[in-house]
Amino acid sequence: MVVFVVGHIWRWRYDQFGWTSRSTQLQERRLLKWGAPLFHYSAFAAIAGHAIGILVPRSFTEWLGISERAYTLFSGIAGSVAAIGVLLGAGILIFRRMGVPRVRATTSGVDYLALVLLGIISVLGIYLTLGVQEFGGGYDYRTTVSVWFRSLFAGTPDHRAIGAAPVMYQVHATAAWMIFAVWPFSRLVHAWSYPLWYLWRPYVVYRDRRARPPHEPGTGGRKWRKIGVPY
Repeated sequence: MVVFVVGHIWRWRYDQFGWTSRSTQLQERRLLKWGAPLFHYSAFAAIAGHAIGILVPRSFTEWLGISERAYTLFSGIAGSVAAIGVLLGAGILIFRRMGVPRVRATTSGVDYLALVLLGIISVLGIYLTLGVQEFGGGYDYRTTVSVWFRSLFAGTPDHRAIGAAPVMYQVHATAAWMIFAVWPFSRLVHAWSYPLWYLWRPYVVYRDRRARPPHEPGTGGRKWRKIGVPY
């Protein structure tokens, strides 16, 4: 997290011209129009699901009248759909970057590393949600992973809680930390540059600029004629 914060400050101070998504839409559009929306919308859903599932304690959902079975079923289905969407979207984007020469020429090693880490996180998320929670023996991560994650914000990390979780949960969390460390040095920084000013900017007026033949005599594609003589 220190690298995440300090890295963003450094990037903003010394590389503002590089603070961009480095769009490759001009190089290739067909795969991008499918992969980018699928990846981004699925990632937003996955982030929201993690925030609800990890930050909200079980006591609060039980106070709302949501049973643990209903919560587990809903989180399993929604989380699996989001994870599969992220995996498919990232797969399309990885194939695009490796298979299209013009796009591959604009891709750095950090971009590949970020995509690989996202793929690892997505695969483990699908495994933990479907393989463990739904079709496996099940595991109540809200008593270990959630407790540890919430303790980070209190400034007193409960390492015993995450240490008691299965290894795959620890690997899943470690891959997420690696994404945070890579984030400031990749094109992921464009996530913080959402153009909110666009909502109140002045309107852009578009006017018709179709080419029309001028009205002067002799310039309409015909022979020269004497001025004042009707066509």
